[in-house]
Amino acid sequence: MSAAPVVVGVGARRGVPAAEVLALVLDSLAAAGVPPEALTALATVDTKAAEPGLTEAAARLGVPLLAYPAAVLAAVPVPHPSAAALTATGTPSVAEAAALTGADALTMGALTTRAPGTARLLVGKRTSGPGARATCAVAHGRTPHHLCTKETS
Repeated sequence: MSAAPVVVGVGARRGVPAAEVLALVLDSLAAAGVPPEALTALATVDTKAAEPGLTEAAARLGVPLLAYPAAVLAAVPVPHPSAAALTATGTPSVAEAAALTGADALTMGALTTRAPGTARLLVGKRTSGPGARATCAVAHGRTPHHLCTKETS
């Protein structure tokens, strides 16, 4: 069985530099005690999927950038919802919700649906500092128990 996925959800303002995203992602992975090579994917809201700072950061990290509709992310319970994110993107959370959604989807082997309850946040929403243009959160997928049970004859 392969390792459970580690997904960093990323929220970003238009024009965020890839260097700012990379620094935040690497800092957040370190805070979670996760080596960068264990990262499975970055994830964001679909309206930010073509943001050059995000696409470049994902490319430099060698991982895909997963994108989810705001309506999917809005349905995910998170510890740090934001009125500003809701106004800007249509979901009260991008970073935490995208991290959880991506980790759940990859755990279940599907890129577009969430299997509620299998992923957990390792690091809640963090910003890239004063005047931040990026936020991120780290989630770890967990394989549901029934998928781990080995049948015996």
